[in-house]
Amino acid sequence: MSCFALLFSELVQYCQNRVYTVPELQNKLAEMGQEVGLKVIDLLFVRERNYKREIKLLSMLLFIKSTLWKSLFGREADKLEHANDDERTYYIIEKEPLVNKFISVPKDKGSLNCAVFTAGIIEAVLNGCGFPAKVTAHWHKGTTYMVKFEDSVITRDKQLEDR
Repeated sequence: MSCFALLFSELVQYCQNRVYTVPELQNKLAEMGQEVGLKVIDLLFVRERNYKREIKLLSMLLFIKSTLWKSLFGREADKLEHANDDERTYYIIEKEPLVNKFISVPKDKGSLNCAVFTAGIIEAVLNGCGFPAKVTAHWHKGTTYMVKFEDSVITRDKQLEDR
């Protein structure tokens, strides 16, 4: 845990020294998270032969909430919710993200949420597994990852349910 905390804090510092605004910093962290997410797909699906690739949307989200989260952080995410007003939007809620636990945010960067790194991982895993989506991290009940899928994913999932 302490190695991860040190490595991640250095990663944040590295990114911070190369950008000028909080949104740029968050974009940089999300990009790095996406690189990690691509490697995680290989680790979970190629090296570990027990895992099968999911083809249904809800199964994939449950895989992320449980298996992926346990692989990365040693425990499951706290909640998975579906938006009431948009069938393309889901929320993964984590009360205390590990990536925010060891980071002290300067006052001038108060809106910084380092969990965008995890959002990048989630986005890369979903996109790499054939579920194109955009994932963003927001301060709400801890940190909420908003997963917004492309229409094609919802259409495909409905077709699979009809079978």
